Amino acid sequence: MATGTTLTFVVNGHKAPLTLYLLLYIDLLYCQQFIIPFEAPSDCGSEEYFDISNLSCVRCGPNQRRGTTGLSCICQIGHQTLTTDKASITCHQCPIDKPAVTQDGFGCIRCPGSLSDQGKCQCSPGNILVETDINGGLLDEARCEACNGDSPALSVPNNRGDRCERCQASFINTSCVCKSPNVPAGGLCFPPGSLSTNVNPSVSYAELKFSVQSAWFVENLYSSSAACLVFSNLTACQALGNMCVMNMHSFSGVSADACGLFNTIFRSRAALSSTQDISYWRVNLPWLYYGDEPGLASRVLQTNPVPIGFSFRGRKKNTDIRLLAAVYNVRGEFLRWEPVGGSNLQLCPETTTKQAAAFSFGTAYQQSCDLSVADLFDTHPEPLFYDVFMDLGGENKKLLPLPTLVKNQQYNGRFINQESMNNWYLSRRMFLVDTLSGREKSTSSRPKVIRVASSVKIRFQLVPRTQEGQVYPPLMVVTYTDVPTTDISTQTVSISFAVEYEMLQSEARIKTDTALGVLGGLAVLYSLLKAISWKRRIASPLIDVETMVKFLLFYAGDLANVFFTVTVGTGLYWLIFYKAQQFVSVLLPLPAQEEQFVTYIGCAFALKAVQLLHKLILQVSIDIFLIDWERPRSKSNRNVQATAEAKRDFSPVSIWRTYFVANEWNEIQTIRKLNPTFQIMAVLFFLEVLGFSNLALRDPWTTLQRSSQAYTPSYSLMLRYGLAATLWLCIGLLQVIFFTVFHEHFVEDKIRQFVDLCSISNISVLILSHRCFGYYIHGRSVHGHADTNMEEMNSNLRREFDSLCGQRGLLPNTDIQTFQVSLTNRLRLQYDRIRDSLGRRNRPTRLTDTSTATTIDSQFKAYHTMNHFLGSVIDHAHTDMDYIVKDKLMLERVIGMEFLEPSEKSIFYNDEAHSFSDVLFYGNEGTLLIFDTLFFCVVDLGSQNFVLAAVLTYVQQMIFRFIRNILGRKNLVRKTMVDERFLI
Repeated sequence: MATGTTLTFVVNGHKAPLTLYLLLYIDLLYCQQFIIPFEAPSDCGSEEYFDISNLSCVRCGPNQRRGTTGLSCICQIGHQTLTTDKASITCHQCPIDKPAVTQDGFGCIRCPGSLSDQGKCQCSPGNILVETDINGGLLDEARCEACNGDSPALSVPNNRGDRCERCQASFINTSCVCKSPNVPAGGLCFPPGSLSTNVNPSVSYAELKFSVQSAWFVENLYSSSAACLVFSNLTACQALGNMCVMNMHSFSGVSADACGLFNTIFRSRAALSSTQDISYWRVNLPWLYYGDEPGLASRVLQTNPVPIGFSFRGRKKNTDIRLLAAVYNVRGEFLRWEPVGGSNLQLCPETTTKQAAAFSFGTAYQQSCDLSVADLFDTHPEPLFYDVFMDLGGENKKLLPLPTLVKNQQYNGRFINQESMNNWYLSRRMFLVDTLSGREKSTSSRPKVIRVASSVKIRFQLVPRTQEGQVYPPLMVVTYTDVPTTDISTQTVSISFAVEYEMLQSEARIKTDTALGVLGGLAVLYSLLKAISWKRRIASPLIDVETMVKFLLFYAGDLANVFFTVTVGTGLYWLIFYKAQQFVSVLLPLPAQEEQFVTYIGCAFALKAVQLLHKLILQVSIDIFLIDWERPRSKSNRNVQATAEAKRDFSPVSIWRTYFVANEWNEIQTIRKLNPTFQIMAVLFFLEVLGFSNLALRDPWTTLQRSSQAYTPSYSLMLRYGLAATLWLCIGLLQVIFFTVFHEHFVEDKIRQFVDLCSISNISVLILSHRCFGYYIHGRSVHGHADTNMEEMNSNLRREFDSLCGQRGLLPNTDIQTFQVSLTNRLRLQYDRIRDSLGRRNRPTRLTDTSTATTIDSQFKAYHTMNHFLGSVIDHAHTDMDYIVKDKLMLERVIGMEFLEPSEKSIFYNDEAHSFSDVLFYGNEGTLLIFDTLFFCVVDLGSQNFVLAAVLTYVQQMIFRFIRNILGRKNLVRKTMVDERFLI
């Protein structure tokens, strides 16, 4: 029967359970920020060396000093070197009788001559110093002679031929010949059982779905792995890590490949202390991975902010992104610390000024090009490897490692880094071009495949709700492309380098959706009111299909206004708050995050187009009739011969006044409160000439003019839309204000002029936009006649100016001439009966038959009947179709609906605002302005060209104006029986 036990530790006399320590350790891993201090080889003291494994200065042991490279320690002068079983050395002082140190540093000896500055024997030129006998034994006194290469001395000249040395004295303690069961590899001799020789030197090219037996891996994989595992050789460990990086950091079921061998050694170091207090950075090994715990990527990238802030303006302005890279060659040798900012990570050829723009915070940088494979062979014969850090600055320079996401990394054949963040495996080291691992036969042969970092992207994510410009640790995303070498002289590969900035858009998206939901709900209510008003105005109590269609048409227009308001507000918000902020608190949405916003703009445009077409159809189908109040004047009497009776002859009423009024109505159908040509030219002047378009670039700067030498980032669709829409609206509103306040009062007001023309012409106008609702312009002359000569006309106008006659208003002693009319159903039925008898209007022809003449006569009679009927209604001649005149309530004006239904009498509402212009372009300026704005912005978003958008917008305006004129003219001719030839 098993019993549970709890392992405890004794600390300061108290027992603590092991689970507590595990919890503390896990919490420590969760909170660590992976920040290390920056140190370079030049920072190390005379008794320190730069450890390329942990990238810091380490103090040399006793009797040791820094070597010439600064990357290792050597014994001080007069001290011999004693090897250990690992990478460290021990130094012992030579005795007095043998004061010199041998050339290899491992023994003490007497010299035949003088000593060098390094405390070693030296011979005269032309002689080779011999410090061992034929058997390799150390002499008491060195000799200056030729090397003895005979066995068993095994003393051979070095590569320079200047001295004799032992074979592999640093690693082999028995002899220079690697005898069985020892295993020779890479010029080294390993003890048996150190590491299985059955390694897998293949490099997988997953995109091409094949592997290559790499000659470089065949020569170096086992030796590097064994040297790293057995001797903890720093360079060998780095070389092994590089081979894992060349294999895309990929894990597989084969544990004998490069990454499998690296992880085997990584796990064997678990008992040792970590490097730089980072648990994923094991002693003597390069840091390649962050770990495989689920959700680790989100904790690394979104938990602890970078301890510096970015600011675009002010005294604390900070926009410099300082990156450093530790550079290694393929053999694992540390080369240098290199500032990132030039062409080291950017393969595309570009000027230094433009390349430096990539590391200006807030500037969305994107550079791409096509490079020749042959050029890559010449410039990158061997790959260089980069460990990239962010320089945090400060007095004691600190470095923050940049996590790297390799898109090509596989885990058991699955591309894990192309999935959600929870499955990501973050890594560290990267390279740009690998022309070495794809060589099969030998390292000097032509590679079968080369591997290129075709996409390098550095992503910064803003800390939510930050007011100090804080960001999370930047992420470097690398995508490699495998290129089979077929014809390198013609082959090219696409390369891109980008720096992106993002912030969580969920909160902004929720606010936008909330605004759309609330305003969309209000739009439903407003559309219902419009539908109810429409039903009352057509005097129909039934809710049928037509009613539902009308509601949807009203809702389309109102919903378009909702989308337009929200999108313009959103674009203006980002334009102002992003461009004007001092400390970075907001960042622009990425292009992929703008797709929903563009969808909203498309919805607004489509719905507004439906509304415009609906209004256009209504305007070209209105009922309109010109009531002529002129009565014929009698002439002198004349005698009739047949009856010898005197007969009074009446002069006919002239039709020219009616034609003239109809022609003026035709002309004002498409006038607007703004000038479309001036609107387009002004918008282009601000955007293209003054450079306002530069405000839509993806950088934080508000400069309007940019140097041709400077880098120009891409445009933000959100900023571009917000800028263009706001500019178009502002210029349009300024035009409307100028037209309304100044032009109409001091220059010309065509609407009021038309009303005056009706009064002078003695013509009234009845316009029915709905079955039982419309507008009435009272044009009855106060002088009784308008068909007169110039002298009498001027006399009448002078009398009116001097107030010697009545006022023009419909009611006595009033001057209100325009009304909104709500008709009874009885009046409308009588109107329809007379209108139906009009039939088709007469078409002029030279030859007419009897039926045609009869039809024309009936049309003329119907016209006079309609004229007489409407005139008698205005004169209150029909008691059953009478009307009253009253003012509209304020609420009725606001919601556009009449509360009273005209059951017994029609209602004429005083309308000093001349709202009959609602059936003209003039009264729908808001709809036209919004539609033009959306059309201009939609074309621009699709083409990224303001000039093209302006041209197409102008063409669209001309087309709609032409259609409105043509259809409106035909409707006017059909409804008023005015001959079309007189409408010029």
